[in-house]
Amino acid sequence: MAYDRPGPPRAVMLRRAPAAPLRPFVETLWLSDAPALGPREIVLPTGAMHVVVRLSDTPLVVYDSLDDPTGRELGCAVVGGARTTAYVRDMSRPTRAVGASLWPGAAELLFGVPADALAGRHTRLDALWGAFTRELRDRVRAAATPADQLDEFERLLTSRLHRGGGVHPAVGYALERLRHGDPVAAVVGATGYSHRAFNALFLRAVGLTPKRWGRVQRLSRALAQPAETPWTEVAHAAGYSDQAHLTREFRAMAGITPGRWRAAAPSEPRHVLVKNVQDGGRAGGRG
Repeated sequence: MAYDRPGPPRAVMLRRAPAAPLRPFVETLWLSDAPALGPREIVLPTGAMHVVVRLSDTPLVVYDSLDDPTGRELGCAVVGGARTTAYVRDMSRPTRAVGASLWPGAAELLFGVPADALAGRHTRLDALWGAFTRELRDRVRAAATPADQLDEFERLLTSRLHRGGGVHPAVGYALERLRHGDPVAAVVGATGYSHRAFNALFLRAVGLTPKRWGRVQRLSRALAQPAETPWTEVAHAAGYSDQAHLTREFRAMAGITPGRWRAAAPSEPRHVLVKNVQDGGRAGGRG
């Protein structure tokens, strides 16, 4: 278990791996206590699903664009589906929350729906869990310490698991190969499935097609390069054909150019404060 502060006073974060019963379905459990950084930030895609329960009375508000004057309030408990585009959220008030990053295959076992039914958007948790959502939030809030709150959140998540296995072996194989940049056609061919059949299998578990998920992993490799690396070298290391390809993909997925992302100097690569973006770039995708 680690208690760390990622960058300047962005958030106090308690983060750990789950216990054995949740480990095949949950990558990371976390609790954050974030100050107001506002007014808004751009959140870049990871290709993964997550569930977040805000313990403070500050509901999630997302915007359809940087120019959206009002946004949409989504409550204090949401599931964020896998996505390939950024979204814009309110950061004008302090927030305290617990959450979990989910592995592929978790959606049906935790929420009773395939991952593609939740992809590309935020879904209110009470639309999936009903009254249990309020019970979960109340019980986590009542726990005495941050570590106790995270433990209680884990117990309640575990109680929602339906019987069943984890991710299909062919999907697990593809995830590993695509994460390293292997061509989609070669990966699908190695599974023994037809392209159509494998796409359906992958989409149900992950929420994105192999091609779209692979694009997000390529962006992840670009974001992981040292800040001083020339963009031509970033493009090569991440698997883009050239710098122009990187720029097109980056803007389509992040809503801003690579240069403006780097100029904003985010303390966390996928969280960019809008006030630090200087070119009026646009973050795409509905929240």
